[in-house]
Amino acid sequence: MLTRKAIIAGNWKMFKTVPEALTFVHGFRKTAVGLDHVEAVLCPPFTALALMSESLCGSGISLGAQDVFWEDKGAFTGEVSPVMLKDAGCSYVIVGHSERRQYFGDTDEKVNRKVIAVLSHALTPIMCVGETLEERESGVTKKVVRTQTTAGMAGLAPEQAAGMVIAYEPVWAIGTGRTASDEDAQEVIAYIRSIVQEMFGAEAAGQVRILYGGSVKPENTAGLMSKVDIDGALVGGASLEVESFAEIIRVTSETKG
Repeated sequence: MLTRKAIIAGNWKMFKTVPEALTFVHGFRKTAVGLDHVEAVLCPPFTALALMSESLCGSGISLGAQDVFWEDKGAFTGEVSPVMLKDAGCSYVIVGHSERRQYFGDTDEKVNRKVIAVLSHALTPIMCVGETLEERESGVTKKVVRTQTTAGMAGLAPEQAAGMVIAYEPVWAIGTGRTASDEDAQEVIAYIRSIVQEMFGAEAAGQVRILYGGSVKPENTAGLMSKVDIDGALVGGASLEVESFAEIIRVTSETKG
C-alpha cells in the first residue's frame, strides 16, 4: 500500500515582521513533535524568507512562499520570481490561493503558468482550489473544483502531477471559523484525486498529496486527518501561534502515524 507522508503547511498571509517570525521559529523548533511522520512547512511573507531559511537550517522544517510570478526575471515591478524564491531557501510555493484569485486577479490560466514555473525550478507548488459559499449553495462544488484542477494542472507530465500538492480550500470556510465536515472534505478531496487519475493515471493519483484548508484548528484536526484521502492541512490563523500549530502537527502525527 502506497503511503503518502502527511504535510501541514502554515500560511501566515500578511502577518509577522521579521523579528516576530524568528521568535516563532525559535519557539516552534523547541515545541514541535511528530516531525518524523509529518512534513511541516512555514509560509511567511516574502520579507522574512531569507532569514527564516537560515533559522530553520537543520530543523527538518520546510520553507514556502505565498505566491510567485511565472517569469524568471524582467521588468515586473513588485513581483518575485521562482528563481528568487529558490535562492531565498524555499522548497514550496502556494499558488492560486482564493485570496489571490479574489483580490489580485489570479485566473485559472495564471495559476497554471505559476504551477509550471514553480515545477520548472524544482520547487513544489501547493495549488489551491475551492468553491465560494454561493457556488456551494448552488450545488456546483464539483464543477468548480474540476475546472480549477484541470486548468491548473494543464500541460503537466504525470511525474510532475504526482510530486505536487493540492489544497482543497472551500472559500466559505477560510477565516470564518466554519469548517467543512470531515465527510464533506473527504468527498471533495477523493473527487479531486479521481480527477488527477483521469488526467495522469492511477500512479500519479496515488502519490499526489491533497490537503484540506479552511479554519483548521487543533480541535478539528483528528477528524479530518482520519480520512483516507486527506493528506494534511493548509493552516491559516492557527499557524500564527506556536502552540496551536505544534498541536495540529502532533495530532496529525498520531492520527496518520
